[in-house]
This record gives sequence, structure tokens and C-alpha cells, in this order.
Amino acid sequence: MEDARHTSDDSTSPKPSNEIPNGGLRAWLQVVGSFLLFLNTWGVINSFGVFQAYYKDDLLRHVSNSDISWIGSVQACLLLIVGVATGPLFDIGYFYALLVTGSFLVVFGMFMTSLCTEYWQVMLAQGITIGLGSGCLFIPSVAIVSTYFTTKKSFATGIAAAGSSLGGIIYPIVFARLQPRIGFGWATRVIAFLMLGMMLICIAVMRVRALPPQKRRLLELRAFREVPFTMFNLGEFFGFMGLYIPFFYIASYATSQAGMSKALAFYMLPIMNAGSVFGRIIPNFLADKTGPLNMLLPCAVVSALLAYCWIDIHTTAGIIVFCLLYGFFSGTFVSLPPTTVVSLSPSLNVVGTRMGMSFSFAGVGLLVGTPVAGAILQAHGWLGTQLFCACCVTVAALAVLAARVSKAHGLMAKA
Repeated sequence: MEDARHTSDDSTSPKPSNEIPNGGLRAWLQVVGSFLLFLNTWGVINSFGVFQAYYKDDLLRHVSNSDISWIGSVQACLLLIVGVATGPLFDIGYFYALLVTGSFLVVFGMFMTSLCTEYWQVMLAQGITIGLGSGCLFIPSVAIVSTYFTTKKSFATGIAAAGSSLGGIIYPIVFARLQPRIGFGWATRVIAFLMLGMMLICIAVMRVRALPPQKRRLLELRAFREVPFTMFNLGEFFGFMGLYIPFFYIASYATSQAGMSKALAFYMLPIMNAGSVFGRIIPNFLADKTGPLNMLLPCAVVSALLAYCWIDIHTTAGIIVFCLLYGFFSGTFVSLPPTTVVSLSPSLNVVGTRMGMSFSFAGVGLLVGTPVAGAILQAHGWLGTQLFCACCVTVAALAVLAARVSKAHGLMAKA
């Protein structure tokens, strides 16, 4: 994400910050567009739990949970890792090219998923193709909002990020309702058509206001001399390693451990994402006043406590409450990191580079977390998987605490 408060018509004289709209029709249209991009990138990833359950019970019943979860993990990892490369492309003016390319890939990948019958085909279409398309869209979707807002930046970003939770509500319900009636292929194609319509809206309304004053590098190794930034990245790694385990496995857990019918269990993921909608807007609104790191820390702590509580939840009512609460508090790990990186950066000129580095840590955590959880589930049962989730989120909370304490004590790199 890049902040445009110092963007100018020439490379030497900065533009006054009051020229950034910080509101207005065009600015909020970018939020709408970013909302739809989140809905069709992170929202698709947040929906993978419903595909995980279907694949295990039907299409890929001969494949283990761990191997199936690699599809969603690769998709999520590519979303974040590809962003490291697409960030500089956004900086030099290729936003529209990234938008069109990413839109084509996510829609094409979903259409191809509808035709899949083998594991490798699903990995190629849903994992790699949609993942690459999402990677083209994610960084630009965050970066463009920041160029239109100053004091409302966290709030606007939170509204945009809520699209990912809405996608995690809409798409699982669409799939669960349509798949028994019209089959896997057409249920998936309906989702693809919905994605196509929304991506066309994004292409129609999204426009770049200003480019960053300096082109950024892919890496800034000096940043790791700053304790707050390093500890935050550690928190990102462990947080994303553990946080998405319930999103992938809650439907399977509900049927096997709480005795839910498959029809009802399918709705646990939308319920979790419904809680996440508010968890991405309300904390972000407050973060503009408290600071993003101060808001992220308590939400991470509560997420860890809820992950431990998951161990002893075996009733329908308990799982529904868990889904709502866990969705709310875990939602901050997607919506607040961009503005947190801004707060931990000494200069706006390095924000884009550092954001790409931070997302790389998160991407690796996402890549390995759910497959490892699936392997633990197969070898040791649900208790091992739940403990793995809870311990990862606990380490993430401790790392965020260390980042907050070290920032308060000024443990930054010296110029």
C-alpha cells in the first residue's frame, strides 16, 4: 500500500495533504471497487472451507484433508506473495493492467474449476490460477484506497476489507444451496458469473488518483534491524499459520464432533464470516483513534483464547457462538496489517516495500498452516489440530505484544 500525501506533479515539490480528497463520490467509489476486489480475492479464500468439505465427501473423497487444504493454501499464499511483485508494477502506473489481468484470471480460474474432476486439475484452476489473479488484485486494491484518504484511511480500508467477509458469506451459501440441485459444475459456474459481474464494476469505477513519488524496491533488509517491524512480521507468520484453520475445517468439525447435518454445517463458515464483517469495520474505525497496533493486540489475544475454547465446544449452539466471536476477532488480522505497517515505517517512501515483505511472511504462514493442520488431524485427531491452531495464534499475540512494547521503547534502527 502506498500513501499519496506527498505525491506531486513534479518529483521535487510535494503536493499539500489537503489536496487528498479524504471523501467525496470518486473516493468512495474506489472503496466500493476495493470492497468488490476483496470480495473476489480474500472472499474466495474465506469460502474454501465449503469446497474443502465437499471435496472430501464427494469429488476428491480419495484425497486426504491435508492434500485438499493445499489447494486453498496455495491460493492464499499466491495472493500475498505475488503482491510483492505487483506492488512495484502499481507504483509505475500499471494499475489498470493489473486490474484487467487479475479479473480475467480469477473468473477464468473459477470457470475452469467447474470442469475439474481430478485433484491436479483443481489445484491448477482453483489453487494456482485464482491465486495468481488474486495476487494481481490484492496490493492495488489496498494501495488505491490509501491515495484518496488521510484521517479516514483505516476506516476506509476496513470497509474495503469487509468485502472479504461478505464473500465468505455469499459464496458458501450459493454453493451449498445450488450444488445439491444443479450439481458441482453449474453451482461453481454461478459463482464465476457473479465474480464476472462484480469485476466489470471494478473496471468501470476504479481510477488511479496519483502515483507514489518514488519507485520502491522489492526488499529493504535494513528494516529487520527494527525490532517492532521484525516482531510484527513474526506475528504475521504465526497468525496466518493458525488463524485460518477454523475457516477451513469448521464444517467438517461440526458434522463429525457436534452431530450437525451437512446442510446446517455448511452455514458455519458463512456465520464465521458474518462475524468477521464487523471485525474488519469496527476495529478499523477505532484504530484511527487508538493506533492500529493497539487495536490489533487485544483482538489477537482474544482470538488465541477463543482457539483454546474451541477444544471444549461440542454443541450446535456452542459452535455458532464460537464462529461469530472467532470471526469477529480474527478479522483484524486481514484488515489492520496494512495500516500497522504504515505506523511501523519511518517514511512513507518505504511503506510499499515493507508491506510486500510483511505479506510474504503472512503468505508463507498461510501456505503451511492448514496443510499441517490437516496432517495433524489425520494422525492425532481434532485435539491436535485445535492445539496447533491455538498455539500458533498465541505466539502471534505474543509477537504483536513484543512489537508494541519495543515500539513504545523506541527500539528502531538508527539512520
